[in-house]
Amino acid sequence: MAKENPSLNRGEAEKGAASKAARGPGRRLHGAIAHKLGTAILSGQYQPGDTLSGEVAFAEELEVSRSAYREAVQVLTAKGLVESRPKAGTRVLPRTRWNLLDPDVLAWAFAGEPDIQFVRDLFELRAIVEPAAARLAALRRDKDDLKLMKDALAAMRRHTLATEAGRAADRDFHNAILNATRNDALLTLTASIGAAVNWTTQFKQRARALPRNPIPDHVRVYDAIAAGDPVAAAEAMGVLVDLALEDTASAMQR
Repeated sequence: MAKENPSLNRGEAEKGAASKAARGPGRRLHGAIAHKLGTAILSGQYQPGDTLSGEVAFAEELEVSRSAYREAVQVLTAKGLVESRPKAGTRVLPRTRWNLLDPDVLAWAFAGEPDIQFVRDLFELRAIVEPAAARLAALRRDKDDLKLMKDALAAMRRHTLATEAGRAADRDFHNAILNATRNDALLTLTASIGAAVNWTTQFKQRARALPRNPIPDHVRVYDAIAAGDPVAAAEAMGVLVDLALEDTASAMQR
């Protein structure tokens, strides 16, 4: 039986580690480029119909490889922001083609100063979806769902919404309600609703602390769902979303 070669094994391990390290920074690099371009598009620096700088020029401007730039464009293409055609270059698509509910796109929208109409659009979506979800959750939730909501509320109190941990708990609370609906179509909105909740809450605190404590609003939603009262759950969630919009609009006017 042949003996293992320790130096060969070490060499293979080192090469494997180097390969993983190379892939990691590569992913981070094209993600950073996608963030830069996506933010520029969402902020209006690039308008629909505009053509982005050529691959070579852009790669040189950012001092990155052409392959990293191409991978970033592929990310934007998958999210409906741009399309690339041979000889025609990479063109920004009409806003109606953008996947505005993609969590990355939402992050890019809030990286700068978001458009007030877009913020209102997000809250209108939440006002349509979340009260209905709370109504269904009140009818269909089980003890595990209630535990997830209760644990999320406890984490929100412990960390406050001024922290990333508190905002993560806020997302968990809203996600638990969507999950409790047992509706697969609604569940596809989980990441989008969670991202909208996170970025609007974070945005409200850019210039000042939250104008009021929104956790009691969440407690009222939980109490109604726990009591199995669909009407009260929908009403409480509707109030929660309306007040969140008022807080956000106030922050944007400062």
